[in-house]
Amino acid sequence: MDKKKRFNRICKDIESIKIQGSRDIAKAAFKAYKLIPNFKSKEKLLSLRPTEPLLHHILERADDLSYKDVHNLLNENQEKINKLTFKLIKNNSVIFTHCHSSSVVKALVYAKKKGKKFEVYNTEARPMYQGRKTARELRRAKIKTTLFIDSAARIAITKTQDTRDVDLVLFGVDAITEKGVINKVGSGMFAQIAKQNKIPVYILSDSWKYSDKIKLEQRNPNEVWVNKKIKIKNPAFELVQKDLIKGIISELGNLSYSEFLEEVKKD
Repeated sequence: MDKKKRFNRICKDIESIKIQGSRDIAKAAFKAYKLIPNFKSKEKLLSLRPTEPLLHHILERADDLSYKDVHNLLNENQEKINKLTFKLIKNNSVIFTHCHSSSVVKALVYAKKKGKKFEVYNTEARPMYQGRKTARELRRAKIKTTLFIDSAARIAITKTQDTRDVDLVLFGVDAITEKGVINKVGSGMFAQIAKQNKIPVYILSDSWKYSDKIKLEQRNPNEVWVNKKIKIKNPAFELVQKDLIKGIISELGNLSYSEFLEEVKKD
């Protein structure tokens, strides 16, 4: 396959969410850019997922970095996130997460390997069902996992006849802003329920996801339902207000929201 075809294949896989997760998107886009390293390629790649600051940061530095540099940087950041998250997780606890985040999954797998005993409640994340990817990856790591439909938010987070109280909420995010984080739609609802029930919400993220210029992505309505007679809205992301968030865990440390903003602006 020639370079142009490989480039177009990666673009298609990013746009269709065959490649998902901020880190995997950034790494794939970096590979694509290196195939055809020009301004037009960069603009094309940036247009595919506008709510991805990590993608922007990586491509801004693409001419000065190798793939190994990018890979090592993201792995080093994840190791720091893993160790900080491990300290938060109590034995026999229930952790809630939404959609799919490689940062969250890797931190939970790390905690499991290091001997922590816990279970995970997670959601489908309709209409693309990214939550199934989370559930499969956690089960492969032998972590007890229960998948809930998105509309069962309160049942999943608060104790019922068939569920336990959630002790901790962990979200990966697509972007961190001054007002709050941008994550998969539904995250705001889950965070509000957690706040009402005094359950801490932590964000696991590379600091390069910080941005003050974010465009919320609207996905194709056909992902929800192919029906030309009915208007369909398919927002992919929403803002989770910062007052709902206990802390941000990144390579910079386990910091409050204000502390994170102060640190990230030093660079």
